[in-house]
Amino acid sequence: MKVQSRVLEAWKLLSSRERRMVRSRAKVATDAALRHHAKIVLSLVAGNGARGIAKTGLCSTSQVYRVAQRFVDEGPAGLVDRREDNGETKADEHYQSVLLEVVGNSSPRQHGYRRPTWTQELLILVLQKQTGMRISTSTMSRVLKRLRIRLGRPKPIVGCPWKKLRRVRRIKQIERLLQTVPRDEVIVYVDEVDIHLNPKIGPDYMLSGTQKTVLTPGQNQKRYLAGALNARTGRLTWVEADRKNSDLFIHQLWQLATVDYPRARRVHIILDNYKIHSSQRTQLALAALGDRVQLHFLPPYCPDHNRIERTWKDLHDNVTRNHTCRNMRELMREVTAYLSTKDQKLQRHYKTKRAA
Repeated sequence: MKVQSRVLEAWKLLSSRERRMVRSRAKVATDAALRHHAKIVLSLVAGNGARGIAKTGLCSTSQVYRVAQRFVDEGPAGLVDRREDNGETKADEHYQSVLLEVVGNSSPRQHGYRRPTWTQELLILVLQKQTGMRISTSTMSRVLKRLRIRLGRPKPIVGCPWKKLRRVRRIKQIERLLQTVPRDEVIVYVDEVDIHLNPKIGPDYMLSGTQKTVLTPGQNQKRYLAGALNARTGRLTWVEADRKNSDLFIHQLWQLATVDYPRARRVHIILDNYKIHSSQRTQLALAALGDRVQLHFLPPYCPDHNRIERTWKDLHDNVTRNHTCRNMRELMREVTAYLSTKDQKLQRHYKTKRAA
């Protein structure tokens, strides 16, 4: 006898109250599995076959047969999800805390595996050794999603050569500076960024089975920007040049002191240790400016403490990555337009923060 025939016979044996209950569960049951099972039964009662139901995407053919058999044997009670009878969950709070520790603070190599990156299968094996519990890959997938553990792209960094105490002391000095600079003085974060005509390639949405292409100009060209982000107001200013040398930084120093902030008694600049920031030509320029400009160097290789670095990342994400500009003039128009808009947004954001 066909599965829908057996289900239809069992359906006829139900009271009108039981039928209403099944229909209600298919619509409003808070348990998603129960609601799903009730829909399968109602579809079978309507005369649909197992394969037809599977083609609609409701479930697999095998699940139709399982749900139908339980309904025939037990009636509406057979529609209840029985996973709650499996006992206590294996991926309990202790299991999840160990998983967070393993993913956050170690790699497979530290657990005896030669692979440098984690997979769900390796996590299951390592967690089994540490907790004695083995779960399926589907359960691991759900636990990772619940804990918001994502598959992402690591950020390459270079370790600071300074000792930790010295590095922390310098960072705290800059933090105190941010809090104590007088109102008639300005403090800015400064850094440079490279703009390449050959686009940086990054992730993008594309249709299944296809791969987007990015047409590159071939021979690369470069422009360089030196930008300054006001630590108080969020004002963003920049200068550009064909070369990333001392002249670019000196141009920015004069721009800050005489054009951007001509009324400021002093301009404090927080910056990294790139060589153009301390070259002999830069020292001569600083001497010519007197005490109008004062440099405050971050510890080496600490870009996270330079706020303007995030602006450059946003610039690459929104303009230079996968761009289709055919020449440098067109690309620089896009760069300038984006930074002008970014300047306005940053100033509004900082103003809101000050008012809060």
